[in-house]
Amino acid sequence: MLVALALAPIALLLTLLLWARWSAGAAGAAAAAIAALVAVAAFDYGTEGVALALGGPFAEALFQSATILWIIFPALCIHEYQTASGGTALFGRALAGLSTDPRIIALLIAWFFALFLEGAAGFGTPIALAAPLLVSLGFSPPAALALALIGSAAAVPFGAIGTPMAPLIEATGLDSLALSVAIVLLNASVGWILALLIVRIASRDRHASASSGTVLAILSAALFFALAALLAATTGPELPSLGGALIGSFIFVLIVRRRARRAKGSIAKSAASTFPSTGELVRAAMPYLVVIALILATRLIGPVAEWLRSVTLAWSLPGGFAGSAMPLHHPGTMLLLAFLIAALAHRSHRRLIAPAAANALRRLPMVALALVSVLMLARLLVHSGMVELLAGSAAGLFGGGWPLVAPLLGALGSFVTGSGTASNILFGNFQASAAELAGVSPLIVAAAQAVGGAAGNLIAPHNIVAGAATIGLVGREGEILRRTLPPALLYAATAGVVALATSIFLGAL
Repeated sequence: MLVALALAPIALLLTLLLWARWSAGAAGAAAAAIAALVAVAAFDYGTEGVALALGGPFAEALFQSATILWIIFPALCIHEYQTASGGTALFGRALAGLSTDPRIIALLIAWFFALFLEGAAGFGTPIALAAPLLVSLGFSPPAALALALIGSAAAVPFGAIGTPMAPLIEATGLDSLALSVAIVLLNASVGWILALLIVRIASRDRHASASSGTVLAILSAALFFALAALLAATTGPELPSLGGALIGSFIFVLIVRRRARRAKGSIAKSAASTFPSTGELVRAAMPYLVVIALILATRLIGPVAEWLRSVTLAWSLPGGFAGSAMPLHHPGTMLLLAFLIAALAHRSHRRLIAPAAANALRRLPMVALALVSVLMLARLLVHSGMVELLAGSAAGLFGGGWPLVAPLLGALGSFVTGSGTASNILFGNFQASAAELAGVSPLIVAAAQAVGGAAGNLIAPHNIVAGAATIGLVGREGEILRRTLPPALLYAATAGVVALATSIFLGAL
């Protein structure tokens, strides 16, 4: 009975988003209200005071919403600036010079560019930057957001320079190198599905016909990222996603350019004649180049990173409610600096700063309401113990088959929190205990948890809300969830099958 009650708020949220077509703000508010009632009535939540029990999660939701909006706002500023300055149009010309195939363009932006941003910054940055760029290149807004969500997922286990790995290593006590390699191998075994989905969505959205090089492009894009990530994993958990994206994209672009040079016919000649100069590309790419430089400097230069992290905004309330942020180390700060530096670097573009900021601000109020509602639901599920109950019930039900469902638990964690890091914090200890009780390899289960957390990011409501805000889809979040739910379930389920098969194989040795 308690399990059914714990599932009720999540089921209501999905029902309202997927079938009733409510906005995320309205659906999240309704689900949060039900979660509050269930928590107080059935889970003895709020015994020390209902006001604090509801006010604490609300305060956490407000604080976390603010940290997310600090990413969305400067990302919107960059998008508005790029549109007004002609940078996005120039990128379209450049990509057309590399390939006239929209599927190749989708792989370049939604796969490699999004993977790099997730590996470098995480916390919604790839969705906020890649989705608007895809729209500017001719993809429909719903397809662009789905592409950005799907493409960035493979980098989530090592996002933001390995941030999600710290709580998982601490919770499981596993060797960081062994766990990093195990996650990369499991992710590589299913990551090609994401590349395939990117090509499929791009084909349908742009009505592209099949070509002989499509399968090769999919496999090479997935393979280059996986091999480079595996190489980087041998150094630790910080660089697999970032290194995989950088090295993999470099090789992929070389191959694409070589194919373009060999191409015959008027289309190839036309693309070559309109290809921008190096100077034009550098000017158009200035915001992204500055973002990359700032992220690498603030993440990889030890003294700089340590100084930036030393400035912390933190608060706490009785009952375990708390929040913290590092404003100088926050990706949003990097994005805002990139926007200002890029615009100020061109005298004629300085006049675009104020209009871009004003247009970005106008989009934020509805986004803030949606974020607060879905995050309120998430915090209530966590603090009331409903998420823990659901996890425990699943472990008792599956026993030795736990590797099969371990990714689904990881996906549940990131679904309700919107973060692979938070999912590992929630379920890292539980996954280790479940593996021990089931008599299976904790290394396999921990890897499954990390990959499952990546799958859950595809359907996390506040990720969808944040992405929708950048491309004018506020109120249509349910439409996006209908697009990303099947890929998320397929990604997590396939990872579970591979994890179970590996566990059985190792057990038979």
